[in-house]
Amino acid sequence: MKSEYLPPVSAQAIKSAKASGNDEEMYDALVQPLHEELYRRRTFEFIDSLSDGQQLLLAYDYMRMQVGQGGFIQFIQNGYVGLLPSMIEQLYALNLPAMARILDDVLKVYVLNRDLLNKKTTVEEFAKLYDELKEFEEIDERFSKLNPDTIKQMLAYAYAHLEEFVEIIV
Repeated sequence: MKSEYLPPVSAQAIKSAKASGNDEEMYDALVQPLHEELYRRRTFEFIDSLSDGQQLLLAYDYMRMQVGQGGFIQFIQNGYVGLLPSMIEQLYALNLPAMARILDDVLKVYVLNRDLLNKKTTVEEFAKLYDELKEFEEIDERFSKLNPDTIKQMLAYAYAHLEEFVEIIV
């Protein structure tokens, strides 16, 4: 799907980020304008107007921020589990099956524990989820190990298809 929103990014910024070899710099250059536009519009319907690649970058960024702070339990408790099915599909489309399988495992554990994970919790009840759902520890660890390579591969796709992600300003 073609994006209805292509943020303007200078050719120099892209060139600089690529030359630096700093994946985070390039990742931020692509995803930060999407976060800003989503915040400006104040509706998640904006995501539907993005290309598949942009959707993946934005959803993946939400996921990695949440998982980095509190694992997949936090990601689910904060209401982002609905992002998983399309991310899994998009990861397979980019030939990233290892990360897609990790997210599929998250979805399986979620489905088996949906009632527990969907209920509103106090801080104490939320903390107990980590003791009750130990299977997420291994999944969180697998995610952490594979995340850098996944980002590198997503960026390789983005470099090869910049027109799907940004409008290059000379």
